[in-house]
Amino acid sequence: MNPIRVAFVGCGRISDLHQMGYRGRDDAKIVAVCDVNKSAAKKKAKEWGVDKIYSDYQQVLEDKEIDAVELITPHHLHCPMTIQAAEAGKHISVQKPMALCAEEADQMIAAANKAGVILRVYETFVFYAPAVKAKQMIDAGEIGEVRAVRMHISTGTGDTAWDVPLSAWVWRIDEKKCGGGPLVFDHGYHLFSLGYYLGGPVESVHAWIDRTPAEGTAGMVKVDAPAMISFKYKAPRCYGNLDIEYTPKMRIYSDYYADDDRIEVIGEKGIIIINRYTAKTLDLPELMLFKDGKTKAIPVEGVEWHDGFIATTHDFIDKLKTGGQPRLDGPTGKAVLQFTLAALQSAATGCEVRPDDVK
Repeated sequence: MNPIRVAFVGCGRISDLHQMGYRGRDDAKIVAVCDVNKSAAKKKAKEWGVDKIYSDYQQVLEDKEIDAVELITPHHLHCPMTIQAAEAGKHISVQKPMALCAEEADQMIAAANKAGVILRVYETFVFYAPAVKAKQMIDAGEIGEVRAVRMHISTGTGDTAWDVPLSAWVWRIDEKKCGGGPLVFDHGYHLFSLGYYLGGPVESVHAWIDRTPAEGTAGMVKVDAPAMISFKYKAPRCYGNLDIEYTPKMRIYSDYYADDDRIEVIGEKGIIIINRYTAKTLDLPELMLFKDGKTKAIPVEGVEWHDGFIATTHDFIDKLKTGGQPRLDGPTGKAVLQFTLAALQSAATGCEVRPDDVK
């Protein structure tokens, strides 16, 4: 069987983590890179040993030797680029959030179904090994019926963390391009995905989202925090919440983003705690179980943030080979998007919002 030939569309910093899952694979390889900034495309092509370099997406779509595309582009481009890829017969991995609204998600799903290609949303938190193990423990009844899922984000700064360039921020504060704030809609999509993965479909959402001036912008840019998002699952007697804080004075060690992401799943018989994603904050094991009055670490391999990217990519390759269903396929990605948008709409209206009603 010939290897699956993939084109990377978008050569920003995060693409370095995306490409890690293709290393050492005989069944899939990156054969082309594309970016409107051709120098960025040339740089990645040289680093990754890729021959084909494009600055025009249409050239990617016309290339008959490309089987699939990794769309690592700004949010407002996800829908049109996905539809174009499907019409060209390419399988699609589109960066989260999958679209700006549910109607766009429907268009993307319809295009993929019509063309008979795979559409999946690229999101790493549901592939992070401690989260996968936590899900297995929940499904095995380790903590009994789930009663609550508590999730937390706070931002910080650190000497080793990534320095995000201004060019990466510009489109993220343009609501027509980003669809929502950088913390709730963009980064928050990871947590909404995880909340959906661990607890299932959500019935209703109530949210409060404040605005805080971003450091170094003289008050010209405001981030969407602090925020408190509460939700009720469709499962009986099961609830959740996500709190988000903007804390730039907090020192956080990270090789990536200086973000503190932590999750607790409270069941009838115990608590599962996921203690780490992009950064090292509380000096505790990555996965813990409290049960029968005792807390113990749960051993798990692959706890670096980049390990989640590798696992995400490997799943995409495997589904392309087998035709199986991705963990975040089009309909699931849409449901998570509606969950996310329900929080934005609730904060804007002061009313409870049902994700199923979000268009």
